[in-house]
Amino acid sequence: MSNKIQIFDTTLRDGEQVPGCQLATEEKINVARELEALGVDVIEAGFPISSPGDFLSVIGISRAVKDPVVCGLTRAKQEDIDVAAEALRYAKRGRIHTGIGASDVHIKHKFKSSREQVLEQGVWAVKYAKSKGFEVEFYAEDAGRADLAFLASMVEAVIAAGADVVNIPDTTGYCLPHLYQKRIEYLVENVSNIHKAVISVHCHNDLGMATANTIAGLIGGARQAEVTINGIGERAGNTSLEEVVMTVKTHKDLGLYTDIKTEKIYGISQLVSRMMRMPVQPNKAIVGKNAFSHSSGIHQDGFLKHAENYEIINPADVGVDCSSIVLTARSGRAALRHRLELLGHKVEGADLDHIYENFLIIADEKKNVTDNDLVVLVANTPVLAG
Repeated sequence: MSNKIQIFDTTLRDGEQVPGCQLATEEKINVARELEALGVDVIEAGFPISSPGDFLSVIGISRAVKDPVVCGLTRAKQEDIDVAAEALRYAKRGRIHTGIGASDVHIKHKFKSSREQVLEQGVWAVKYAKSKGFEVEFYAEDAGRADLAFLASMVEAVIAAGADVVNIPDTTGYCLPHLYQKRIEYLVENVSNIHKAVISVHCHNDLGMATANTIAGLIGGARQAEVTINGIGERAGNTSLEEVVMTVKTHKDLGLYTDIKTEKIYGISQLVSRMMRMPVQPNKAIVGKNAFSHSSGIHQDGFLKHAENYEIINPADVGVDCSSIVLTARSGRAALRHRLELLGHKVEGADLDHIYENFLIIADEKKNVTDNDLVVLVANTPVLAG
């Protein structure tokens, strides 16, 4: 089994389903080119039958990029697959992503069907998609809640029908990491032809565990991770590309790797946030504005002594210029001294104690103390101003 994790980015399909985040075709092409530069393996460009705009976007992206596989989503229906194949006709490498529900909840309440019927339809869809001459990925929707034995039967059947990739989605974000890992391991151990396809994991964040479940799935044997920039997506979002990639990079003990150029992560995060009008929460892992900021005095002192005391990622590795020391009422003398030195003032001992007392008065009045505040503080401190 290869140790490379293929990164399947669905920012332009699942991510774009967030209300108010729809992009025009040219905007989608712009993001797709940046995803190609980032090094993603697969770009899910859209759901071609869903709208004329999505159809044209898949065509445009197929023409615009050359290295990633371009993927179009379909239901297990002939008309969907026909339209996707038409949209992908210019792709250097195209993939039809088709599938059907695997859980009894979906089979009974969404499809009003039976296990036998959805299995038959899924196999038919894979064979029909394969006849179009493209790679085929099959999604077993709501696999996180599916009966394991039935899920294994479905996976085995669609691989036999020609599926190149089989997606095991935690569609509702229901799974716990250790159980999701066991689910993937069960398939690896019980599907006789599993070696003929790549297992993919597609996790949602309804319980805040999308990244944890994705990593657990990779440990269990999956070799493709389906992700979005900034973790955007339906409801509470999808698995975050930056979190998965940097977890794999940071935990070298996993023995896994991706081809992502991590120094481009912050730039594309900002691009997607701006274009989709979706602000990145300040405490968002990897790309939030506070991800490399330190405000607690104890943390600041430890960071200034040795960055690895409080940072496990070098900010430059994800395209952030540097870490920041934020001065607040919780900051200590070490941080104040450091910022004053950057402004050209070397202060030690009693002088530092004196200015620190005045600093705390200002800090209690303001949320953050700026360099301009420090300039005024220095000017009003005779021992320094002189």
